[in-house]
Amino acid sequence: MEKLLNAKKIILESNYLIALTGAGISAESGIPIFRGPNGLWRKYKPEELATPQAFARNPRLVWEWYAWRISIVLKAKPNPAHFALSELEKQGILKFLITQNVDDLHERAGTRNLVKLHGDILTVLCTNCGYRGRLKEVPDEIPPKCPECKYILRPGVVWFGESLPPRELNKAFEEAEKADAILVVGTSGVVMPAGAIPNIVKRNGGYVIEVNLSESAITPYADVFLKGKAGIILPKLMKLIRS
Repeated sequence: MEKLLNAKKIILESNYLIALTGAGISAESGIPIFRGPNGLWRKYKPEELATPQAFARNPRLVWEWYAWRISIVLKAKPNPAHFALSELEKQGILKFLITQNVDDLHERAGTRNLVKLHGDILTVLCTNCGYRGRLKEVPDEIPPKCPECKYILRPGVVWFGESLPPRELNKAFEEAEKADAILVVGTSGVVMPAGAIPNIVKRNGGYVIEVNLSESAITPYADVFLKGKAGIILPKLMKLIRS
């Protein structure tokens, strides 16, 4: 309880609170994580499925894997942690959210001010004509074709070996520079440059609150470490904030 009260104090006394979320928050909605003992990469090699080279070599195989992941995302529902962050935003306390996740659970929970550093699995892109579309269901045709030029579409996610989208990355760093507190939820902190965002806040004299199932690369410099499921901890925190 003492840690929760400390987190509440930091949040309510902050002038500019931001959040960074990772795979852990979506795992509680049934979306598999990439790393960890049960992560996707134990079953699939990233170089076979999540690189431009893999896509050029075998677009059908890559798309079969993404079709499976898309079906999981479409069936998943935001959990209490997503709704707690959305409520924080509605109250005017949370100013901005940065996510490493490619699902749309934050948006479905009601969060409006956010950037997605690693892209969006429900977005499709045409590298030939520049077409950009959004999926509402798993594509009927695998691999899907561009409706404008008939070229093979690619998932709108950032693959290994690719740079993060400059606009989103610059926005994330701008928000981190403005923040005097950050709520870090369900991320390992090892994937760069997203992992550096909490450190920017800390370096500027801000506070870091971490919510995670286990210690991460962020824990050593976190001001408050709340161990456990985000779907349990964040609603408890919100209850304290409302009181």
